[in-house]
Amino acid sequence: MHLPQLYALLGQAILTGYCIGLSSARPGSPDDTVIVSAKKWLSLPATPTLPGNSKGAYAKVNGIQIWYDTFGRDDRRRVPVVFLHGGLGNSDYFGLQVRALQSDYKIITIDSRGHGRSHYDPNVPFSYDLMSEDFVALLDHLKIPKAAFVGWSDGAICALNIAAKHPDRVDRTFAFAANYNPSGVMDITQSTVFMTYINRTVHEYAKLSPAPDQYDEFFQKISTMWTEQPNWTEDFFKTINAQKTWIVDGDHEEAVYRSQQDDMAKWLPDAGQLILPQVSHFAFIQDPRGFNAMVKHFLELEL
Repeated sequence: MHLPQLYALLGQAILTGYCIGLSSARPGSPDDTVIVSAKKWLSLPATPTLPGNSKGAYAKVNGIQIWYDTFGRDDRRRVPVVFLHGGLGNSDYFGLQVRALQSDYKIITIDSRGHGRSHYDPNVPFSYDLMSEDFVALLDHLKIPKAAFVGWSDGAICALNIAAKHPDRVDRTFAFAANYNPSGVMDITQSTVFMTYINRTVHEYAKLSPAPDQYDEFFQKISTMWTEQPNWTEDFFKTINAQKTWIVDGDHEEAVYRSQQDDMAKWLPDAGQLILPQVSHFAFIQDPRGFNAMVKHFLELEL
């Protein structure tokens, strides 16, 4: 299946509330988008919550209002850690990681433009470059000169993009489940877990978004970005500090071909490559203990 056909099918699936493998699903109902399985990579636990009662805050960057929240405490010995979520998701997905790290690090969670609680301009196309610049602008707003980045999927692409184009702002990069080219995306319509996740995001968008009735338009714009971007080659990675980068994925990844990780690791020969066992694109909620242990280890490394 060609990518344009794939995303056209995905768009149709969303708009009709289609949900593979859920015999009595009500589209957008969170209870119907939890998959329990003895095989972790075939499970989709409930979306976590961020700790505490904070409602977060907004910052105006690049003409829109970006939502963010902060946790933990300032420590001059350690740079803040920025968590960047995946496409269609929101910062809540990193709730278990924030809880595990907030006693030792200052944590910043950000909802990407148009995602979660953040706004977007419907007249401006989505791009990884624009989202990356949003995140750098937010660091400026918070007066943070440098941070460590933990990214998942689209968030990992943005983290690598920032590492390449703003290396002075990046202490280190943990890039989980990124792709460097649209050809690296698998046919996710064949994955019950991923299609269930997409159905879940319909409900979450309605609950969190400042424009809850615009999911269809938002989804189509994100889909367009996925079909066209990123388009990186080996040269793109030359400005990334490889020794401070880990290329990470799950051994049962259902959305990105393993060759994408292998190529990036080859182009960053001094980087670490980590394949997490018995998990998929959603490792951080399928096996949070294992995922958190690796993130902690990475952050503690003397690099």
